[in-house]
Amino acid sequence: MQAQLSGGTMQLSATSRALVPGCMRGSAWLAGAVHRSSSRAVLRRGRAALATSAEAVAAEQPAAKQQKQKQQQQQQKGKQQQGGKKGEAKAITPKSEDFSRWYLDVVRECQLADYGPVRGTMVIRPYGYALWEGVQSHLDRAFKDTGHQNAYFPQLIPLSFLQKEADHVEGFAPELALVTQGGGKELEEPLVVRPTSETIVNHMFAQWVQSYRDLPLLINQWANVHRWEMRTRPFVRTLEFLWQEGHTAHATPEEAEEETIRMLRVYEDFAINVAAMPVVAGRKSCIESFAGANCTYTIEAMMGDRRALQAGTSHNLGDNFARAFGTRYLDEAGQLQYVHQSSWGVSTRMVGGIIMTHGDDAGLRLPPRLAPIQVVVIPIVKKDADSEAVLGAVRRLEGALKAAGVRMQVDASTDKTPGWKFNQYEMKGVPVRVEVGPRDVEQGTCVAARRDVPGKEGKQFGVPLEPAAFVAHIQGLLDEIQGSLLAQARAFRDDNIVDVSSYDELKEAVAAGKWARGPWAGSDDDERQVKEDTSATLRCFPFDQPQHSGVCFFTGKPATEVAIFSKAY
Repeated sequence: MQAQLSGGTMQLSATSRALVPGCMRGSAWLAGAVHRSSSRAVLRRGRAALATSAEAVAAEQPAAKQQKQKQQQQQQKGKQQQGGKKGEAKAITPKSEDFSRWYLDVVRECQLADYGPVRGTMVIRPYGYALWEGVQSHLDRAFKDTGHQNAYFPQLIPLSFLQKEADHVEGFAPELALVTQGGGKELEEPLVVRPTSETIVNHMFAQWVQSYRDLPLLINQWANVHRWEMRTRPFVRTLEFLWQEGHTAHATPEEAEEETIRMLRVYEDFAINVAAMPVVAGRKSCIESFAGANCTYTIEAMMGDRRALQAGTSHNLGDNFARAFGTRYLDEAGQLQYVHQSSWGVSTRMVGGIIMTHGDDAGLRLPPRLAPIQVVVIPIVKKDADSEAVLGAVRRLEGALKAAGVRMQVDASTDKTPGWKFNQYEMKGVPVRVEVGPRDVEQGTCVAARRDVPGKEGKQFGVPLEPAAFVAHIQGLLDEIQGSLLAQARAFRDDNIVDVSSYDELKEAVAAGKWARGPWAGSDDDERQVKEDTSATLRCFPFDQPQHSGVCFFTGKPATEVAIFSKAY
């Protein structure tokens, strides 16, 4: 298949500039794109552009190859300088020195992800994918416990589907990727590479829902989506990412609103109690709401650099998509009614949030309930004569931990020193490290080190080697670490939220990198003005409203709600 992608500076084929002149023009351009897609003249121009581009690419290849070889040599040199000796830690930029560089270093050195060959894409490596699998397993269980079923919808969506809902197409137009050719022929209608699935879901819901007996319809899908982002960061914002998207249909507006809030609370519970990420749950402003929704709700988390991260959203779609697609049902009185809907999603952005919430200068710090490896056991053997006793004790601990359901790993490799291993597993955020040496075996004890408490303060000596007592101690330690990470993150967040009563105070708070919280009754234009002046956006109106003056800090008008403003990812 030959794909033509628009909405960004990079295309999968050189013909996309001729065939798809850009998505920034919104629905008017999209309407014309359907008509233009069947033009023979456009096809000829596309072929000519493809030939020209091929020549240019061929001419650029030697230089590009040389540049790539130079970069690889520099990277190899850097690795040799950073980690040539056993026990030597790999270089991670300190958070306080350069947060962005620190984040990229952690993603690279912990082998969470790598850059894909297409600009803006990423390859999720096994350790990073294991984190995502943890997110999946917890959320999927919660979805099924609340009555939802998994399904899957096609990745390619007819462009005309998006045109049926005006606000939706306007909101997503700049991010769309289009396929205009397939099987060597120009398609009769361009296909959108899934940016989200409301349109194709409603196309199917209109066929599946006939009667009030078919409601509520509760569906979730795990999938990938494409949005043509200009500024990317692994896990946080990429051209392609993984997510789940829930789609439900209900008989009444009240049921749809109840579902919308219920699923946001599922996200909130996961973020706090599994990811140890304290979030603020609330309602988005009209400007920040999902394109095509009546209202959007969000969970907002504070990252280590104090920027906000939208970690999950839930949308009340009303009957907007139902009217566009004719999704109706016969009620008990035999009257046709439009369904009312919700949609909600969490993506691999959550993995980025976990990294930026908990990580420190040494690397990752993972909450035990999500960590792919909760405990690593490192035998310390200096003499062959000690090997049998030490490894025997380690095997007993391994069996006991696995029987108790603890995710653990034994590192008995001999090509690295214990010091190197300590640094490595500390960097990868393993919550507990257990050390077992010959003297420990003689005394019937071992050493446990907590990742959340650095240095000697985090080491516990005299931990019993007896399997039952050892497991009980480790399980209690994992619970303590889970609570400790949440408490640390919550304290950091609360210390960096400033209550403001004037616009000048908001400016000062945002300039200091903090969240500003204050009464708000401004208009959409006022909200845009704040963003233009400070680069801060209205993150949400929190569900849990604090006491306030009742006077908008921007307009001086009466205000019934407090809003949070901050810079964000």
